[in-house]
Amino acid sequence: MDRNTFTGLFLIAVILIGSFFLMKPSEEEAKKARQIEHIDSLKKAGALKKAPVVAVKDSAKTPVVDSAALKAPFGSSTVGQEQLITLENKDIRVKLSSRGGRVYSVELKNFKTFDKKPLILFDGNSNQFGLRFTAGSTVINTNDRYFTQSPATTNTAGTDSSAVTMRLSYSPTQYIDYVYTLPATGYKLGFTIKTNGLDNVVSSKALTLNWAASLHKQEKDLAQERLYSTVYYKTTENDVDYLKLNKDDSKQVADEKIQWISFKQHFFSNVLIAKQGFDKVNIAVSTDVNSADVKQMKAGLTLIDNNSGIYPMEFYFGPNRFSTLQKQGYNLEKQIDLGWGPLKFINRWAVIPVFNFLQNFNWNMGFVILALTVLLKLVLSPLTYKSYLSMAKMKVLKPEMDEIKTKVGEDNPTLLQQEYMKLYRKAGVNPLGGCLPLLLQMPIIFAFLRFFPSLFELRGESFLWMKDLSTYDAVINFGFNVPFIGNHLSAMCLLMTISTLIYTYFNNQVSGATGQMKYIGYISPIMFLGFLNSYPAGLNYYYFLANMFTFLQQYLIRLWVDDKKIHAQIQENKNKPEDTKKKKSGFQAKMEEMMRQQQQAQQTQGKKK
Repeated sequence: MDRNTFTGLFLIAVILIGSFFLMKPSEEEAKKARQIEHIDSLKKAGALKKAPVVAVKDSAKTPVVDSAALKAPFGSSTVGQEQLITLENKDIRVKLSSRGGRVYSVELKNFKTFDKKPLILFDGNSNQFGLRFTAGSTVINTNDRYFTQSPATTNTAGTDSSAVTMRLSYSPTQYIDYVYTLPATGYKLGFTIKTNGLDNVVSSKALTLNWAASLHKQEKDLAQERLYSTVYYKTTENDVDYLKLNKDDSKQVADEKIQWISFKQHFFSNVLIAKQGFDKVNIAVSTDVNSADVKQMKAGLTLIDNNSGIYPMEFYFGPNRFSTLQKQGYNLEKQIDLGWGPLKFINRWAVIPVFNFLQNFNWNMGFVILALTVLLKLVLSPLTYKSYLSMAKMKVLKPEMDEIKTKVGEDNPTLLQQEYMKLYRKAGVNPLGGCLPLLLQMPIIFAFLRFFPSLFELRGESFLWMKDLSTYDAVINFGFNVPFIGNHLSAMCLLMTISTLIYTYFNNQVSGATGQMKYIGYISPIMFLGFLNSYPAGLNYYYFLANMFTFLQQYLIRLWVDDKKIHAQIQENKNKPEDTKKKKSGFQAKMEEMMRQQQQAQQTQGKKK
């Protein structure tokens, strides 16, 4: 092929490709053409005598339906165009769709996503909501049927509420109504299903309500958001349970009535409440979603037959703020994970009331955490003092313990521990005195580990360089996953780790720890660096403050505590007659008895050899 032939063919290809794109009709023109073609096909089939003209803000493709489908039960509902109706109050904006008569989308007007976009819980065809039943031999799924608005959106008489009814008609006197009511404020949307004249149409009185939604990402850290998102439910006996958080899960509840189902995200919830309860429930949660969504949640609910054909329900679309959920009733606040056992008790009856009290001062959230730390340290200061004093006593005894170790040797650890216990007994020192106060504080430390990640009030709150106290504050983004750390390094977590290492160093100085014990304390801070690196900056900020105030407390205690006086007191205790000394604690007696038995067993084994 010569150059001229190649050039000619190339130009022809350019012209053909260019004309294809230039002459291609716009999406709007194509949509109108499809609508005209569909209406013409319906006219020819005799389904429509006159095509209505409808202003559609947002429409989906209208399915092509044959005449046989139109003659089936609810056949006319297979034809239509999707129209969106907006209900709006001070707090939420709800869009209803004529296709399925369902809630198409929900926007929370007072909140934004982490990147300052409108906060929409779910929208579009990624969510489904509708009744499933059999009429004649036809299985009806109302999610795929077209409802009509009857009557138009109005204000309920004597109130500031807006109401709209979406109707699925079988005949003029036989229909299903979805009645939605929205008050002037708040996060609740009233929802009532009414069936009229369908006793001889619906094959079974049991109606199944299917609900599914793919929930959108709202927070910075998708992994953490998924970790705190799952399906919750409450029985009419006030028991609240949930599906697994860290994996796909499903469950069937058939032996008790369910009052509400919640598609719970980290900081927001979508709750369907049945005032009369649901009979049988099938629920599932899955992470098989696109990268912009958190999880897919599903629920199949059997409506309780009450012979009236009326099923009163309501939705809650709103924040997982403890106080807000509590005001809604139905124990919705039990969705918030406050920990188990004593952790839940501490958070529910101690931490939350104190936190709410501090919030009344309208301080920045960083100062609220600071005040919370100060109050907690003041309450725990007696334990801190006892812990320091016990470690100081052990440091004073260290030279005598070294002498015992040299005398007995390390070949017989049981005998060595027995001699140590004798020394502790004579000196009036409890070897666990420094550990017990710390162990008593551990429930509070772990309670905060649950409290802060669930604390809605931290969401979007900034302090110093931390733009959002509810998530990590990355000082370095690696762009790839680093083993043990992740794809970033949190500044406050790093400061917390450094302060904990310094705290461990000074504790070793006070206690006089040597050998392996000297280095064991350094392992935990390093482990927590990886564990807490993706946790909220607010939590790491609290742990950092706790370390700082512990330094201050120990410095002040050190001014009051004199090692020479402690040594003199120990020597005085050693010289006291045995009958004047404090009685052995049960723990000390058990320890000595256990060591004595070990010593005897070793001696017996040695004789056999």
